[in-house]
Amino acid sequence: MANDEKLLEYLKRVTADLDRTRRRLYEVVEREQEPIAIVGMACRYPGGVGSPADLWDLVNSGTDAIGEFPTDRGWALDSLYHPDPDHPGTSYTKHGGFLYDAGGFDAEFFGISPREALAMDPQQRLLLETAWQSLEHAGIDPTSVRGNRIGVFTGINPQDYTTGQHGRSSEVEGYLLTGAAASIASGRISYTLGLEGPAVTIDTACSSSLVALHLACQALRADECTMAFAGGASVLATPLVFVEFARHHGLSIDGRCKAFSDAADGTGWGEGAGMLLVERLSDARRNGHRVLAVVRGSAVNQDGASNGLTAPNGPSQRRVIRQALSNAHLAPADVDAVEAHGTGTRLGDPIEAQALQEAYGEDRSDGRPLWLGTLKSNIGHSVAAAGVGSVIKMVMALRNDVLPRTLHVDEPSSHVDWTSGNVRLLTEARPWVRDEARVRRAGVSSFGVSGTNAHVILEETPEPEAVEPAGSGTSGLPSGLPSVWVLSGKSQAALHAQAAALHTHVTAHPDLDPADVGATLASGRAVFEHRATVIATDRDQALNALTALTTGQPHPSLVIAPASGSHGKTAFLCSGQGTQYPGMAHGLYQAYPTFATALDEVCAHFEPHLDTPLRDLLLNTDNGDGDSDGLLAQTLYAQPALFALQVALHRLLTDTYHITPHYLAGHSLGEVTAAHLAGILTLPDTTRFIATRAHLMHTMPPGTMTTLHTTQDRITPS
Repeated sequence: MANDEKLLEYLKRVTADLDRTRRRLYEVVEREQEPIAIVGMACRYPGGVGSPADLWDLVNSGTDAIGEFPTDRGWALDSLYHPDPDHPGTSYTKHGGFLYDAGGFDAEFFGISPREALAMDPQQRLLLETAWQSLEHAGIDPTSVRGNRIGVFTGINPQDYTTGQHGRSSEVEGYLLTGAAASIASGRISYTLGLEGPAVTIDTACSSSLVALHLACQALRADECTMAFAGGASVLATPLVFVEFARHHGLSIDGRCKAFSDAADGTGWGEGAGMLLVERLSDARRNGHRVLAVVRGSAVNQDGASNGLTAPNGPSQRRVIRQALSNAHLAPADVDAVEAHGTGTRLGDPIEAQALQEAYGEDRSDGRPLWLGTLKSNIGHSVAAAGVGSVIKMVMALRNDVLPRTLHVDEPSSHVDWTSGNVRLLTEARPWVRDEARVRRAGVSSFGVSGTNAHVILEETPEPEAVEPAGSGTSGLPSGLPSVWVLSGKSQAALHAQAAALHTHVTAHPDLDPADVGATLASGRAVFEHRATVIATDRDQALNALTALTTGQPHPSLVIAPASGSHGKTAFLCSGQGTQYPGMAHGLYQAYPTFATALDEVCAHFEPHLDTPLRDLLLNTDNGDGDSDGLLAQTLYAQPALFALQVALHRLLTDTYHITPHYLAGHSLGEVTAAHLAGILTLPDTTRFIATRAHLMHTMPPGTMTTLHTTQDRITPS
């Protein structure tokens, strides 16, 4: 019997160990397969594109953003162009997709000196700007991420900017090394924002930014970082790439990528920068971040010893697509569209089209071909920024329910057998609506001239985002209250520009809830020295105030604060009885854990002194109308409630927003509150004093409690 009991006990332990091992294995597998959420995006591309919304407007309208060579880069334009492809030192095209404002950079904003900025490769500048903007696009204050394990993975072009800086040592000496170093492209982002995750700069040529996204996803799944930037930048500081490709007869004569068209005659070069902010889907949900789309799977491979160092390789392209599908646990027919590499060469296009037909085009149901397009037809080949631009395009296509057309396809390429697989060119825009029976997905390809290939599979947000009833707002504040919009900038000009940008955005999106706009401005953007506040009761009033701020004019709904550091100290004013209302803490309690923790602590101290829980009155939880007995109209409850609210507000401002007052002032009950916040009275003593004071005032006959009020307000040093 003893042996049987020992055996039974042993079997129980083994079973428990197996169960724990099984659970751990399941967690590991789930983590390795978890989709990666795209929560923020930012970009610069030709055609004046300064945001993902701008890029969508460009592709949705079918805009061709190709233009002539820039005139501000010191290129010898008089001698650079020559129509003969074999003429040395020249280009037989004078067109491309250019960032004509690539030289513009607000160095002071990032704390960079003018001399250092001059020595910085423009690609570094663009990556720094788009990293900042992608955080704001995600609703995250860029100044709040310092010390976090956030990774940076950036693709970049060859750094030829500093080749023209030699001999200018008096201006830029000491900064050229960091200005030219590829490693600094990612490292500068980490340094500026104070990030402590991995920082890696990647150069796999045309596939750089898509490889960056693949590595960022891998790092997140391996818990090397909690969030990650993934993107790339390309600025052509010299015309070298035009001259080199001209010698190979590889340029498009008019600078346009006519991908998969019978008129394809070579690549057209472009510029740009794009950045994605990504995190694990479960983290995005837990952190309350908006999920724009998810990366379902990705893969990277190499051509190896193929038919030439720089020539595209069909079998490798096919393998990387199938590897990405396997990584995503999907069948080819599960993907609706592919954003192709598509450079528009007579060599590359047929190879890519055949690889797509073999990887995606077979066994597709009737009426569901693989739809094919490319961003390069709009803006040219932006090299290290090409893949991320295609990702942003397809994320916006998912969110706008449209597959935009690809340009310059008068006739599909006769070098491609379009009957061998169910693949169709997007010669016209097509609806791409959400279908409950089918998840929408898109592939994105980038094939590097280095032989490094990448393919990413994007998927729509797993479930529709919650839609609040019109006018309710997600801020949790009672309806009918004025909306408060806080704006700031590092200069008056920047403040005015912020007002103009906000006016444009709100005008273009009339469905935005003013309370939600205010919440995002207050918590999702950095706060700078020059500040203004719009306090308006309706949308038109707010827009008029923004117009006034843009032009430097006064407006009744506009409050402009002096620049920080140029005025006096900060004071918090604690109010007395009379400002209370049922459920007044509900919105802040739901939105801010710091506020909730402080409120719970104060309410717990009042519990021995009150018959009805104070927390219920503040949060509107005990009955439908919150305070059917009118308890908050009684001094017995009003004063404890106001004290609890103001202590929690103080904790929120000081702990979360790091706003510390120099002075604390108050009236009546507010004087007691100020004394506690200044550290003069402990919380147990203050709550006991307020409860006793409120009880006395509540039970005294009318007209006999004036002696309990102070005759004047006092200011208590913090």
